[in-house]
Amino acid sequence: QVQLVESGGGLVQAGGSLRLSCAASGRTFSSYAMGWFRQAPGPEREFVAAISWSGYSTYYGDFVKGRFTISRDNAKNAVYLQMNSLNPEDKAVYRCAAAPTSSELEKEIIHYWGQGTQVTVSS
Repeated sequence: QVQLVESGGGLVQAGGSLRLSCAASGRTFSSYAMGWFRQAPGPEREFVAAISWSGYSTYYGDFVKGRFTISRDNAKNAVYLQMNSLNPEDKAVYRCAAAPTSSELEKEIIHYWGQGTQVTVSS
C-alpha cells in the first residue's frame, strides 16, 4: 500500500506561480510512475502531467503549453509540480497519483490516489 499526501496549493493571482508537492509512504516509491490530475467542479478529471520511475520520460496535458514542470526526488519519496503563468482556468483540486508505468498513468489506470490540494487563481 502507498499513501500519497499533497501540499502547496492555495490562492494566487493570474500570472503567478505555485509549487505543489506530493509525499509518499508505504511501498517503494521508486517502483512507480507518478503524475498529477486535476478536477474542477464536476465529475471529470483532467490529466496534467506524468513522470516515469526513472525520471527519464515526462508527459503533459495539451493545455499545459510549457507552463508546468513535473519532477521527482526518489531519495525524498516526493514528486513536484511547478506551475507558472497560472490563469483562472487552472482553478481545480490537484491530485497526485501512482501507477506501474507512465503510459498507464496517462490513461488513468491508477493504483493509488492522493486526496488533493486546492488551487485557486484570481483574475
